[in-house]
Amino acid sequence: MGWLLLFTAGCSEIIFALSLKYNEGFSKLWPSVVTCFSGVGSFYLLMLSLKTLPLGTAYAVWTGMGAVGVAIIGIFLFKESSDWIRLTSIVLIVIGIAGLKLTHVD
Repeated sequence: MGWLLLFTAGCSEIIFALSLKYNEGFSKLWPSVVTCFSGVGSFYLLMLSLKTLPLGTAYAVWTGMGAVGVAIIGIFLFKESSDWIRLTSIVLIVIGIAGLKLTHVD
């Protein structure tokens, strides 16, 4: 259950970060509402996942998911760079996340 909570927290983190782009300094109502709810939800789900997962692993996976998700979505939505260095860096983050997951023993 901890991993499912952590995955959901990571998805909420992606929504949180993306909504920051659209709320324009909290001057737009609905994007600001999404920012607040997704941020609180992300932290809450992370907190729940910490009941069964190690702190270092959970936090690294949570931030890694957010970074990878936002970087990939940024390539498609905002036409950010997709050069080989950026893509290789994203892959390395994913490898790190997978390594943390593989070394966690339930």
